Amino acid sequence: MNPAKKQVRWWPLFIIVSLAILGIGLRWLLDAGHRQDKILWTVLLLILMTILGVLWLLCFSRLRWRVKGITLVAVVVCVFLATNLFQFQGFSGDLAPIFEWRWRAQPITLRPDAEVAPDAQMPSMDFPQFLGQNRNGVVNGIKLNRGWETHPPKLVWRQPVGAGWSGFAIVGNSAITQEQEDEWEKVVCYELHTGEIQWSHRDEARYNAPPAGLGPRATPTISGNRVYTVGSTGILNCLDFETGKRLWTTNIFEENGAKAPPWGVSISPLVLDERVIVSAGGAVAYHRETGDIAWTGYRTQSGYSSPLLTTLAGTEQVVIFNQGLITAHEPLSGTLLWKQPWPVVECVAQPVPLLDDRLLVSTAYGIGSKLFQIARNPSGQFNVSLIWETIYLKAKFTNVIYHEGYLYGLDDGILACLNPTDGTRQWKRGRYGHGQVLLVADVLLVLTESGEVVLVEPNPESHKELARFTALTGRTWNTPALAGSYLLVRNDREAACYQLSIIGTALNTGKE
Repeated sequence: MNPAKKQVRWWPLFIIVSLAILGIGLRWLLDAGHRQDKILWTVLLLILMTILGVLWLLCFSRLRWRVKGITLVAVVVCVFLATNLFQFQGFSGDLAPIFEWRWRAQPITLRPDAEVAPDAQMPSMDFPQFLGQNRNGVVNGIKLNRGWETHPPKLVWRQPVGAGWSGFAIVGNSAITQEQEDEWEKVVCYELHTGEIQWSHRDEARYNAPPAGLGPRATPTISGNRVYTVGSTGILNCLDFETGKRLWTTNIFEENGAKAPPWGVSISPLVLDERVIVSAGGAVAYHRETGDIAWTGYRTQSGYSSPLLTTLAGTEQVVIFNQGLITAHEPLSGTLLWKQPWPVVECVAQPVPLLDDRLLVSTAYGIGSKLFQIARNPSGQFNVSLIWETIYLKAKFTNVIYHEGYLYGLDDGILACLNPTDGTRQWKRGRYGHGQVLLVADVLLVLTESGEVVLVEPNPESHKELARFTALTGRTWNTPALAGSYLLVRNDREAACYQLSIIGTALNTGKE
């Protein structure tokens, strides 16, 4: 008699798949950790499940060798096709891997047949540095037409640019950004209305590491007839605004014996009177004309946030969100006014000054937001006290907007509104990814991680999306710039200029 035919052993595969599903479900439902960890855990479990499934097929399934061979060949063919049809393009802001068709169309130069003429009635409005005039994401002086169905944004130009996560700084007809070309970091000045290159400056420097990506990160700062830039490895340049000629340069980390942040330098320089302030192992001020060090502040590990000038407790001060520490310095001397510990995570979002000498600070990775009270005691020393903390607003790459008594920001990629009185959440809607937000008079302009521009009404009662259009394609982390009616957006592949419909002028300081 022939031996009994062995039955296929399905139960190990069932256990493998069930444990993977259970592990993923429990991590998402019960774990209070941050979203990025959950996604990474999910990807790792799926990879492990696949490996164990192949091991089951070959060693424990009891399938016929012919069936094993056919199945294994099918798996190999699928892997071969996937690796040849798709290419890895890095990670999203949530650390999810991004794959694209290898034959995806590359960005091309686009200009409409009918040239968009500059609006002569619209006064010139500059966007000279990171997050605008006051480095708070608030655009003054104009009011947008919300009716994009009847008055859609007009394409002025759209074209390829070098890699990088820098935004645009705009003064007059000059729009300046940073980008990567092979082994060179470039500062490039484009003509605002045509996209034509006016001048470029380059340094031999290159930063590239997953998941942070390739190229410079910081937005240039335009002040008078000078342009100040910080590259991804810490090169601080002072360039002539008209020609791009280098006037002086230094590497802020090498000069100060400090260690650069591990994911590239994204510190946009703050120009204050005769000083250029950066963070290189703590706050450092340079003379704007000579490049000599004016003062060195409290020493600590630099983060990814940029210096901010504000007034708290009746004293003007430069606040910097460092790695694991928030510091405030006297602008002229660099004297440390106060410091506040913070969990050691990626510190990117700008601190937000609020009324009554309060300061909001926020990060992602499960930390959330904290509101601090800054005060001075009778002896003149500063005291920092915690008012409240919440996990309901976790700003990663983005900034938080304060408008008419409420806070608006992307909480791990979803727009949220908070009451700053006690930190309670009003609502959380709109999956825009890890994009950027500007406040333009009475409307929020959101540049999503996928490259769409969305108008949202800043209403604490509910989330109301007003309009949207696709401005770019691909992962978009760069901050937008709005100079008058001209919106400039870019990512690590392309840049575009759109003219928005304006219905009037308005004034909004962002500190009601």
